[in-house]
Amino acid sequence: MRRRKCINSVDIPEATSRFLDDVLVGLQKEQKKLPPKYFYDARGSELFNSICTLKEYYIPRTEISIMKANIDEIVGVLGKNVVLIECGCGNCTKTRKLLSHLQDPAAYIPVDISFKQLKTIVTELALDYPDLEILPVCADYSDNLLLPVPSKVGSKEVVYFPGSSISNFEPDAAVEFLKHARRICGKDGGLLIGVDLKKDSDVLNLAYNDGQGVTSAFNLNILERINRELDGDFQLKHFQHHAFYNQIEGRVEMHLVSLKEQVVHLDNLAINFSKGESIWTENSYKYDIEEFKLMADTAGFILKKVWTDEKPWFSVMYLT
Repeated sequence: MRRRKCINSVDIPEATSRFLDDVLVGLQKEQKKLPPKYFYDARGSELFNSICTLKEYYIPRTEISIMKANIDEIVGVLGKNVVLIECGCGNCTKTRKLLSHLQDPAAYIPVDISFKQLKTIVTELALDYPDLEILPVCADYSDNLLLPVPSKVGSKEVVYFPGSSISNFEPDAAVEFLKHARRICGKDGGLLIGVDLKKDSDVLNLAYNDGQGVTSAFNLNILERINRELDGDFQLKHFQHHAFYNQIEGRVEMHLVSLKEQVVHLDNLAINFSKGESIWTENSYKYDIEEFKLMADTAGFILKKVWTDEKPWFSVMYLT
């Protein structure tokens, strides 16, 4: 983990993009793939925020209910004067709950790949928490981050990774991310993480196939982004959102299925699609608590505390 000096809260260097290279590599694989991190341009971030309000998508409201019911115990476990480092801060709904209850936090370091959303959120938070040092980083949080140094020394560093974003990683990659988080927080720090739990497949299939078509628009938006930013010529009407729970692998898969035989052009490359062929855009793994504990053990963490809802559909875990 590298460090840099503090910056002003609205002076955010924009992330360097590998968008074209990653897209070209993914679309030339036998099973075509696109990295889900590229969902989150300005439009994608807006659509995801809309998804979070849908009745079918249980994750945000369930996680928030856990935070509300257990916030005193959660901040008690985290302790006083912590530096909170959030990976993928989004619209900070859950983060505000933490920031409003943490005891004298030393600083808040939000990390997000979406420059526009990050700048908007940081500006709002600076007004709402005027005494809190906020040091934003526009970057891919899975990279070797160059983190700012707060002006106030904290008691420890806590990485915050809500929303079950860990589920988007393949299991081996999830372990590597946990090792990455361990390096960021250091031997005396901790990780507060949201983890989606295994549940009935009907609940999961509905969550990723909402009746209003917002998740479909979110999925298709990645093709629109390729067209806009990389001069591709995807015809969105010839692709269809498809999401389903893969019971054997324990994951929801999201795909974009070609509705016809077609050719897409990108960077002087012709990419052929047969009818029914898909681009695999996202996985969302579901875990039971023991499974995740074993992953955490492999990464060098100790699971100290778990909070769940009554069903239980979701969990918030603290690891050291």
